Amino acid sequence: MSELKVSDWIAQFLADQGVTHVYELIGGMIAHMIDSIHAAGRIELVSVRHEQAAAFAADAAGRCTGIPGVAMATSGPGATNLITGIGSAHFDSSPAVFLTGQVNRHEQKGERDIRQLGFQETDIVAMVKPITKGAVRAESPEEVPGLLAWAFELAMEGRPGTVVVDLPMDVQGARIAESELLATVQVERNRPGDEVIEVVLDDLRRAERPLMLVGAGVQAAGAAEAVRSMAHRLGVPVVNSLLGVDVLPAGDPLRVGLIGSYGNRWANMGLGRADALLVLGARLDIRQTGADIEAFKGDRVIHHVDVHAPEINNRVPDCHPVVADVGEFAQAVLAHEAADGVGDFSAWVEDLADLRRQWPDTEELNDVAGVNPNVLMHRISAVSTDAGAYVVDVGQHQQWAAQSLDLTAGQRFLTSGGMGAMGFSLPAAIGAAKALRRPIVVITGDGCFQLNIQELQTVVHHGLPLKIVVLDNKCHGMVRQFQETYFSERYASTWWGYSAPDFARVAAAYGIEGDRVGDPADVDDALARMWADPDAPFLLQVDVDSLANAYPKLAFGRPITEMEPLATPVGMEGT
Repeated sequence: MSELKVSDWIAQFLADQGVTHVYELIGGMIAHMIDSIHAAGRIELVSVRHEQAAAFAADAAGRCTGIPGVAMATSGPGATNLITGIGSAHFDSSPAVFLTGQVNRHEQKGERDIRQLGFQETDIVAMVKPITKGAVRAESPEEVPGLLAWAFELAMEGRPGTVVVDLPMDVQGARIAESELLATVQVERNRPGDEVIEVVLDDLRRAERPLMLVGAGVQAAGAAEAVRSMAHRLGVPVVNSLLGVDVLPAGDPLRVGLIGSYGNRWANMGLGRADALLVLGARLDIRQTGADIEAFKGDRVIHHVDVHAPEINNRVPDCHPVVADVGEFAQAVLAHEAADGVGDFSAWVEDLADLRRQWPDTEELNDVAGVNPNVLMHRISAVSTDAGAYVVDVGQHQQWAAQSLDLTAGQRFLTSGGMGAMGFSLPAAIGAAKALRRPIVVITGDGCFQLNIQELQTVVHHGLPLKIVVLDNKCHGMVRQFQETYFSERYASTWWGYSAPDFARVAAAYGIEGDRVGDPADVDDALARMWADPDAPFLLQVDVDSLANAYPKLAFGRPITEMEPLATPVGMEGT
């Protein structure tokens, strides 16, 4: 039997799984793998300027394709720089595999009572185990084929997530027999039985005001199309969590809007009135339900569909558990003949539409000076129909985007939800652009953008069509809003003592065309310039009032229907 180098086997295996890009920052302990991938020529190496960016890019690639995104980093600081991105991808159910280099086996400290033996030796496996589905170090060359197959299967099966494989340098360079494990890894999906579907349909049939709540699990299961079809088959309107923004497109008559801490006021009010709830791939965490769990549950029946059983009845009690893949659940409903006779909910759909007309998102900040952020999101959407995705950072702009972007069918909405990692958007957009091969809109804030601003060079190097919109409120706005509510308007470190550069000029230094706008009357012209060349990167800096708040906001401790500024919190939020 012929032999090949372990790193050559890795290059072949990754390509055979459908991996088209590997995100990395070169280091000595991954030099074997970098060389093998380059020599094989089947995968594009995307060299970033910070390993955190590689992790965020892999996260986005995994979400957009359903194939685990892959990032690599060298031992020591390279591997530790991946950690935030590993955790963010894991919490948001993004399939991703991270390959870290490690020092040679004979340079590892083993059981010695010392801190380090080899240069940059760091136990990355121990560090990342709590934020991965699995993490392991290869102890021999012969283990590698099985470990890589295990990593890809684990990343995709059940609730997707992250896996780390740590590869000593001498293992990468060793030779092994060619393996039969080069076939594409497949995973099974859990499908519910007919009796479960019948119970759900019976409860919907008895309801007058049912809602479906869609979360991150829908896209993670590749089930958006099936869920849309199911919603229309049943006639049940749909609300979404932050990570479910892109399940139904804007204009769909059954799409209600964003619920939760910064949800659309009309959507939260509708959720409060619903007498039956079908939850699909949402965790019902505190940012979805608010702190008043009893008020959220009420007397209504809740069927909770999730592939990960521990998420069901975790915070909200007495839900009917349906442990199943969301896509398989939707397909089972579509195949069930009783789905046609659930009921006529057209009056309820019209009631929800009327709530939306009463509480439009663009009126929440009707007294803001200058550019209204919610209006801005609608204007961005109007000219960005060619974009494959909106990649959004973390902060007030994240909530304005989730409240007011008008996504067309097939457009994705990517953000860091569970980790809430600032600096996510620019590198994640790189991964999305490579995966989708379409222009990408980046929506970020002045604070977030500075965390990974160095990746503008990666954008230029690869000629990526990123349309970057920086909302510059000259502060860390979400925490400044928190300080306004709870710290008597003492804005230490958010507004006081904080500053940012002129981002349009920074973009110019990287060779990216840019513009800056502050007058609402100039916004449309600036957006037209942004899209004048769809294939070129562009940065648009939009000045926003430093005191603009993200409203509505759930008044902490109150039911989900009671939101600021019309209601006041009853305690200080801790999450």
